[in-house]
Parts: sequence; structure tokens; C-alpha cells
Amino acid sequence: MARQLDEQIAGRFPVGQRLRVLDVGMGQGTQALRLARAGHQVTGLERDEKMISVARQALAAEPEGIRARMRIVEGDGQDTGVHFLPGSFDVVLCHGVLMYVEEPDPLLAGLARMLAPGGLLSLLVRNADALAMRPGLSGDWAAALAAFDTTVHLPHSRTDSNGGTPTPLGLDVRADRLADLTATLAGIGAPLHAWYGVRVFTDTAADGAQAPADVAGLLDTEERAGRTDPYRGIAALLHLCGVRG
Repeated sequence: MARQLDEQIAGRFPVGQRLRVLDVGMGQGTQALRLARAGHQVTGLERDEKMISVARQALAAEPEGIRARMRIVEGDGQDTGVHFLPGSFDVVLCHGVLMYVEEPDPLLAGLARMLAPGGLLSLLVRNADALAMRPGLSGDWAAALAAFDTTVHLPHSRTDSNGGTPTPLGLDVRADRLADLTATLAGIGAPLHAWYGVRVFTDTAADGAQAPADVAGLLDTEERAGRTDPYRGIAALLHLCGVRG
């Protein structure tokens, strides 16, 4: 997913421009730190104290220049208007957050307001059109059949969007359909510009599983599948990129 995000940033902004980035629900700060290392000014918004602690420890280990480019704000993603002025950011990330929000539309509208004209909104969501894939491939036929009729699953663990340690939340989680989010993004003034599938072939891998010998081949295959129909449509996650008009 990092490649996809970098591609969208490179296609929208001049090379070398220092962007103002807001990472809503930054988790352990993996993505935020990566962008700060790339030279961008990054603000991470997170409400979970444990996640914030891990992110602060990681940031403290960085060189001074990177520490100066990243700040961490404790708060809820649904209250961006409390913390920031409209149009304050060139890029807004919201990865792995919508699944925990019962009514995502107000959150998305708030995120769109944070974008400057031409700004990029990057979302990572669970794919409601593919909920039967994981239990089906695992041979859990009852769960696969049930998945056709619901967009909510049982208690889930929160994992940092770039592979951090899963944290049990004990919460029901939602999923979203591409068609619904496409309509929502158009309605909030940040219409869909591009979308990708994430975890097409690897969603059944156990958390903490040993990496395969051919990691490069795996990543290249996932990257290709995430851009190619019909494979991207059955991915466990969807990466959507909207652009503020």
C-alpha cells in the first residue's frame, strides 16, 4: 500500500514539495514516520494511549530533523474540526479506521474539510464485497455463508496499517462497499481518483507468520493483483484515493 500512496503523491504534487500530512488514527505511527522520513510535515492523530506510547517511543529514536517534522496529537478522528482549521493539509490518511466507526459519513466529511484544494484523501477500508473470501478459503462454510448477508464481523484486532502488532479491541467491525464509498466521496467534494485492492492473496496468513523466502515476489504479485481486475475486487481491503475539488 505504501507504493500506491507514494504513486498518488508523486502524481499530484511537484517533486520535492514538503507536504502537510494528517494521519488520522495513526496507530503505532508506521506510515506517519515513513512520510516524515521522506521530508514531509506530518501530524498523527490518535486516541489510543497504548498506540500513542509506542509511536512516541519510535519517534524518540529518530534523528532530530525527523522528530521536528512530526507531531502527535491525542484525539478522535471524528473531531478533526476541533484540532485543525479547514484546508490545513495537502494529504489526509485514514487507514484502518472506518471499520470501527458505526456511521462513517460524518467522519469522512470532516476529513475532506481538512484538505486544501487539490489535496489527496487516502482511505484503507475493509471490503464488504469480499467478506466471504477468508472464511471460504479457510473451509469455514458457515461463516462464509453468513458473510454474504452482513457487513459486520465478530470481535477483531486492530493492526497498524503497515504491519504493526495486532491489538485486541473486542469490538465489532464494519466493512464498506466500493460503490457506496464512491458515492460518499463525490458527495463530500473529494471524488474517487483511484482505487486498489490490498491483501488479495495474503489475507489468510496468520498474524506473526514467518515471511516467505521470496518476499519480493510476494510483494510484486500483491501489487500487481491490487491494480488488476477482477483480482482487486476480491481483496480483503480496499485503498481508495479521493481528490479535493
